Amino acid sequence: MSYSIDLSGRVALVTGASSGLGAQFAKTLSQAGAGVVLAGRRIERLKTLRAEIEAGGGDAHVVTLDVTDLDSIKSAVAHAETEMGTIDILINNSGVSTTQKLTDVTENDYDFVMDTNLRGAFFVAQEVGKRMLARSRGAAPGTFTGGRIVNIASMAGLRVLSQIGVYCMSKAAVIHMTRAMALEWGKFGINVNAICPGYIDTEINHHHWSTEGGKKLVDLLPRKRVGQPQDLDTALLMLCANESHFINGAVIQADDGFGV
Repeated sequence: MSYSIDLSGRVALVTGASSGLGAQFAKTLSQAGAGVVLAGRRIERLKTLRAEIEAGGGDAHVVTLDVTDLDSIKSAVAHAETEMGTIDILINNSGVSTTQKLTDVTENDYDFVMDTNLRGAFFVAQEVGKRMLARSRGAAPGTFTGGRIVNIASMAGLRVLSQIGVYCMSKAAVIHMTRAMALEWGKFGINVNAICPGYIDTEINHHHWSTEGGKKLVDLLPRKRVGQPQDLDTALLMLCANESHFINGAVIQADDGFGV
């Protein structure tokens, strides 16, 4: 027996889509049939990704989004719905980090991480969530009532790691945010879940794994390997599927056992 997830007719907004996990998420959703809205600040990178998706027969649109700016969030979501239709799926993926001891964290360091990872993630989900709620209540048009919100947290939100304490704090808060939204919005058919990736090889950290420090880190991992962006595809598609209506408030570790 074969099983496939079909997202045809759905519109997905992916934040932080210009590279890394965000770009992979967008391509995966497109391959499953969803129309994708690519959101971020690096517009030329987003345009390149859009061309790649369209060359593969997918439907993609680009919007400018700075998750630290509430006006930018509202504008991007409105633009996305004007161009592609109502948003059925949100992949809340934007994230940043700094590396230092807690005693060396400055106010700017703290705000840099929290403004993107927590504040930005909350207000993006709130803006999209308001529109999903309006459709579920019959106060706004839309062919699909309810929705799917997937917040990209981190295994660092479940297990504290040295040198990135503020990042860990921000992702732990995203996990609790996920549960709070699932509790409030679930009765309207809006399922809010989180994925907690482990160490994933992306263009941002690719060089690190060949350094002495990177090799030592890999040696500490349960199976002494880092993941690839496509290793998250199955979890992502499961949480976005129409059939996942019974999964709400889940926090899925996709870390190759590192958090065990």
